[in-house]
Amino acid sequence: MNGLLDRIFGLPKQQRTMILGVVIVVLLALSYVFVYSARAARIADLSEQIKNVTAERDKKKALAANLPKLKQQLQQLDGMLKEALAQLPDRKEIPDLLSSISTKARESGLEILVFRPRAETPKDFYAEIPVDITVKGGFHNVVAFFDEVGKLTRLVNINNIEFKNPKLSGDQMIMEASTLATTFRFLGEAERAKLVATKGAKK
Repeated sequence: MNGLLDRIFGLPKQQRTMILGVVIVVLLALSYVFVYSARAARIADLSEQIKNVTAERDKKKALAANLPKLKQQLQQLDGMLKEALAQLPDRKEIPDLLSSISTKARESGLEILVFRPRAETPKDFYAEIPVDITVKGGFHNVVAFFDEVGKLTRLVNINNIEFKNPKLSGDQMIMEASTLATTFRFLGEAERAKLVATKGAKK
């Protein structure tokens, strides 16, 4: 090693300068390959991780900022769902609903002549349940009955009202009133699936 150095130092100044330059270039190249490039790859990897974590953090911050608004919207949707469920009962509540309608007729002072539910008519997500109703009593009693039915929480449509056989009894007009009352109920998931399958088979 000392002999090599002695020979180098014995060379002319220009040659010594060239050799020193080559050594410096080689050292820089080795430093780049073994130190800088490895660290550069590590830095690039860490930069990508930081970018992903920052994006996820900003996403979470945005969600957190909107949390009160989302909670309020969820409460509103829950309220709307409860209102819809209150108007459209499920199958097990239908007998109670029909009983309520007949009770309203008696409470209004009417005699029930006909109270006959028809077959259900399924729609997309609900079923119509028509009921033939014929009552007998005073005109004002009939009007009061229809008004009470309209005030029910459950949705009931009164259609095709027909008055017949009017008779004067004292100072009150007694008559028969016939109507088609239609109430509705939600179809269960199995019922909706069956309905879709039936429609598909028909097509």
